[in-house]
Amino acid sequence: MTLKIAMQMDPMEDIGIAGDSSFALMLSAQKRGYEIYHYDVETLSLVDGRVIARARSVHDLQRVKGNHFRFGDEVRLDLGSDIDVVMMRQDPPFDVGYITATHLLERLKGETLVVNDPVSVRNAPEKVYVLDYAQFMPPTIITRDLDEVRSFQAKHGKIVVKPLHGNGGKAIFLVPEDGSNLSALLEVFNNTWREPHMVQAFLPEVSEGDKRIVLIDGEVAGAINRKPGKGEFRSNLAQGGYAEKSELTEREKEICAAMGPDLKAKGLTFVGIDVIGGQWLTEINVTSPTGIVAIDEYNGSDSAGMIWDACVARLG
Repeated sequence: MTLKIAMQMDPMEDIGIAGDSSFALMLSAQKRGYEIYHYDVETLSLVDGRVIARARSVHDLQRVKGNHFRFGDEVRLDLGSDIDVVMMRQDPPFDVGYITATHLLERLKGETLVVNDPVSVRNAPEKVYVLDYAQFMPPTIITRDLDEVRSFQAKHGKIVVKPLHGNGGKAIFLVPEDGSNLSALLEVFNNTWREPHMVQAFLPEVSEGDKRIVLIDGEVAGAINRKPGKGEFRSNLAQGGYAEKSELTEREKEICAAMGPDLKAKGLTFVGIDVIGGQWLTEINVTSPTGIVAIDEYNGSDSAGMIWDACVARLG
């Protein structure tokens, strides 16, 4: 089946061709002979009830930095009638602009497949959706109240404070047991973000790695273990962490089995979950998941191809 696909994503010029999942998806689509277009979310419009984007066709994709793609001329795409699949792959922040894009793309239902489903993406921000599976999570609260955080720390000792809608391991802080910097830190968080923050008990097992497990239509596609770099407690690859081959523990299999059917039913085709210490679920990434390049390198798998197969299956 030949598809026309539109990639809603960040600029092609800045893409990390070695490990970027969006680029891997495009390479796979090119190999299959799909027609590929790229557009910036800021070009999305609603005109006479139709969802329109200013896009350019993409050709000659290759992993050669500086010469990794070629654009065609700009075209005006009706995403409902001109395209089979829209891949919503721009990076967070999950802000009002992101939410507005999901409202526009939601109008394509019945005409064009959007991956991941924009309604489900809107309703499943990473650090909020995961609360549906609290039985697998470390002790966690969502608050901007200093007294609540103090009480939580008195019970759990070392804690981690994260922006509720952050990404890529940015602005994650470890607070020591004495809470010496807690008041000032929460003041900064409260002045920077209007929403509450995620506060979790620190998991010493993070030194052994933070596992990224990719699920495609609710089925496990593979996993990598991300370990912190020197002088870091964050294991995100974007923060200097490194990856190693990994298999799933029995607990991780239980976690995936519990959420898999729900992910598929919600149209969350490409999902990455994060698990620490083989047992503690910390995030469910649905906005622009990563990790498939490293997983495929270690396992000899074809995750991008599996994602396109899932899209074809959904299109019937």
